[in-house]
Amino acid sequence: MTSPVTREPAVTVRVFTQRFSSTPRGARLARRLALHQLDRWRLPYGSETSDAVGLLVAELAANAVTHGRVPGRDFELTLSYTPELRLRIDVSDTRGERRPAPVAPGPLDEGGRGLLLVEALATRWAVLDRVPVGKTVRAELDLAARRAVRDVP
Repeated sequence: MTSPVTREPAVTVRVFTQRFSSTPRGARLARRLALHQLDRWRLPYGSETSDAVGLLVAELAANAVTHGRVPGRDFELTLSYTPELRLRIDVSDTRGERRPAPVAPGPLDEGGRGLLLVEALATRWAVLDRVPVGKTVRAELDLAARRAVRDVP
């Protein structure tokens, strides 16, 4: 007796990885290339997902350049896209001892709101150790959940 074979649909995970100089120019370029890559993956410019990813990459790259910079070392952006399911953003730098944490800024503070933005836009986010040195800040968007919320009348 043979058991029936059930075919699962193939899942393709698309990945984009690039290193950038730890400068404001590198952070801007990371955001622009991320949006360009999303467009190539058929997540068009100006869509809700593209706008959210643009803000997340901009904030995480700016943090890597501002707080995670080690002179002479780059930061790295990795996008992982599983169509209709998940989009993951990883920004890695070489400064492992400075871990980001959201704080409630005072009304007159000029900074400190970036990770609150990440918390609001991402489904989840975390700080991971990077081997051999540094840290990775990961933000994920659950695309199926975002689509379900959008489809509710």
